[in-house]
Order: sequence, then structure tokens, then C-alpha cells
Amino acid sequence: MTASSPTITGQPKARPLNKNDYKTLGLSSLGGTLEFYDFVIFVFFTGTLTHLFFPGDNEFFAQMKTLGIFAAGYLARPLGGIIMAHYGDKIGRKRMFTLSIFLMALPTLVIGLLPTYASIGVMAPILLLLMRILQGAAIGGEMPGAWVFIAEHTPEQRYGLGVGTLTSGITGGILLGSIVAILIQRNYSTAEINEYAWRIPFILGGVFGFISVYLRKFLQETPIFKEMAEKHALAKELPVKTVIKSHKQACGITAILTWSLSTAIVVTILMTPSVVVEKMYHVDRTISLEANCVATFMLTLGCIFWGWISDKLGTRICMAVSWGGLAITAYHFYSSLHPEIGAGELMFNYGLMGLFVGAIATTPIVGARAFPPAIRFSGLSFAYNLAYAVFGGLTPMITGAWLQQSAMAPAYYVGIVSLLAVVVAFLPLAYKGWTAKKQPDAISASPVIAD
Repeated sequence: MTASSPTITGQPKARPLNKNDYKTLGLSSLGGTLEFYDFVIFVFFTGTLTHLFFPGDNEFFAQMKTLGIFAAGYLARPLGGIIMAHYGDKIGRKRMFTLSIFLMALPTLVIGLLPTYASIGVMAPILLLLMRILQGAAIGGEMPGAWVFIAEHTPEQRYGLGVGTLTSGITGGILLGSIVAILIQRNYSTAEINEYAWRIPFILGGVFGFISVYLRKFLQETPIFKEMAEKHALAKELPVKTVIKSHKQACGITAILTWSLSTAIVVTILMTPSVVVEKMYHVDRTISLEANCVATFMLTLGCIFWGWISDKLGTRICMAVSWGGLAITAYHFYSSLHPEIGAGELMFNYGLMGLFVGAIATTPIVGARAFPPAIRFSGLSFAYNLAYAVFGGLTPMITGAWLQQSAMAPAYYVGIVSLLAVVVAFLPLAYKGWTAKKQPDAISASPVIAD
């Protein structure tokens, strides 16, 4: 087995990071940042889009329609993810990795150029819905594809750091969206935003997305896929069929950790500023957004940090400390909120919690290696996207309903899923990953091998 050969778990053998590794990590992370920015920028302009695409409706129902269009992106994730993962396991990771960002850039640019309801009537929200569905399909293929791409490029002893760094790039898209929203809020009046400035973030996202499509042509196919292709060891049957039939435990582990990931992101980063900090405690919107920026920045650093800790101390210790820490810091953050809270205290507490939200990096660290290489893309994509479609859609409703009973609902919900992630960390498949049954020809092991 050469220095670049995969190990029995289907990871590249330990070796020093080289120039190509850094280039792959850099370009992949940048692309992930821009693509996730394109996906989440919608949520920062929900109020404006409601006004422009559903004018005259009851305010509550109009907002529900806009949020429904936002949710449609989540519902489209499984379909797009499964289709792209199928071809990623059949014809190559790189091709689907490039296709996913193209499918995100195009509809994002179109949204920025869309005529509003005042110009074309009911066709405006219909077109907005179609573009959102395309975005959802793209992100469904991008995130699992990106994780698999990096997992199969990064040497074994830097596996956690590689996947964590990529995840930080993806979460950096939320940070970028938050910064752009603040800049638009500060530099344009409400009338200017409604008239034309709302288009700027979408047009920028589309343009940068196409630049990322170009940059990804400089990436190389993963060495693991190349070796499987050379040995004719690619999946012989429909990859997702193999996943469902023979890898139920891996799917279950990935789904549970996806629940933890989606709750951490949706509740602490996306919902908390507007629903909790501003609406419940009447904190100024600018201060709330700035505190959210601090938390998202710390989340981005946290993904790298916990990925590094996973390499140094092992997955079990890393997940116990990171997810356990999230449960504790979430309780502290939400219990410390009050209408007179100072900006400094809010930012510190939010940033501290954000660092532990970086525990989400352990989801792809565990999920990517829980499946054998021949069906890895399909397995991770199927379990992750299906779970995210369910829990990503249910979490806002569960949290919103629970908030009617207790202001500490976000802390309790985040605490429950965090402790669940700690329990999962001690399952052998979670901390060891999939291993081939036979050492000599590990990479060509049959894709129907069970967990």
C-alpha cells in the first residue's frame, strides 16, 4: 500500500499535508461559503420579499407564504441530494461537486432579477418558488458532496481537521449573509431596499457562484474514487438501494446527528436573533444582528477547532466535550437574556455558545466515514438530507410552540439533542467508522457489506 493509498476504512493513509491538499481545502471551503450564502440570504430578507411578492395579503398569512417558499428549499434537498449522490458514486465526485454550485448560482442570480408581484402578478411568487426549489436541490447535493470530497482527499491523521475546515466554510456562508444584511440595513433606507437594494445580495451571490464554478475546475477527482474506478469496484446496483438494505445503522447514526446539527443551526443561529432576542426581549435589531455575527464567527472557528480536537483526542472525547458544552452554554445564554442586557454581555454569551455550536462539524466527521467508499456519497446524502428535511422543517414549529409555554424552550431543546449526540458518540460505528471485512483488498470491498 503506497503513501497515498486508502486505509482499510477508505480514508487516505496518514501523510503530511501538501500544496494540493491546501488548494483543495481552500477552493472547496470558498465554494461552500458562497453556495451556502446563496441558500440562506433568503431568510435575511424575508420581510422585504413578503412585501414585494405577496402585497395586500394579511401580514401573517403573507409571511407564512414567504416562509413556505423558504421551507420548499429544505423539502427539495432529499431529491436533489439523492440524484446527485447517485451519479457522484457512479461517474465521479468532482463532476457533481461542480454541478451543485452551478445549480445554486443560477437561481440565486435569477431571484435578484425577478420582477415582483406589482409587475407580473401571481407569476412572481410562482417563479420565486421554482428558484427556491432549484436552490434546495443544489444544496442537497453540495453539502454531502463537499464532505465526501474532502474526506477522500485528506490524509487520515488530518481527517477531522479537513472536514471541520470545510464545514467552517459552509457556516461562513451564514456569516457572510449576516454581514451583507447588516450593510444593506445600514446603508439604504427602507424605501430604497424595497425599490432595488434587496436585489444586490442575490445578484452578488449569483455572480460569485459562477466564479466558484470556474474555480472548481482546478480541483482533482478524489484518489479513492479513482482507485475504485480503476479496480472496477464502483457500486454494481443502485447505490441508494444498497444504503437502505445494508447500512441501516449508519443511516440511523447520521440521521440522529443531523437532528442535532439542524437544531443547533436553526434554533441558535437562525431563529434566536429575531424570534427570541428581538421579539421576546425587545433588544435593538442592530445589536441583535451584530451579536449574531459574533456567534456565527465563533461557530465558524469552532468547526475548525472541534475538527482538530477530533484528530488529537478522538471522536468520543471531542463529541462529549463539544456537545456537552453546547448544552451548558445554551442554558447559560438563554437564562441570562433580559430586556436590559448590555451589548457586550449579549455578544460574549452568544459568542461562547457559538463556539460550541461548532460541534456540528462532528456530524459529517462521523457520517462520512460510517459508509463504505462505493456508496459513501449516496449513503451520507440520503440519511443527511432526509433527516434535515424532516427536522429542519419541524424544529421551527416545535421551538415556536414550546416558546409559548417557556422562554427557556430553545435551551431545553438544544440541550436534549446535544445529549443525544453525546450518546451516539459512544456507538462503535460512530467513533470507528466503517471498515472493510478483508484487509488486502479493502477499497474493492463489495458495496453490499453491512454495518
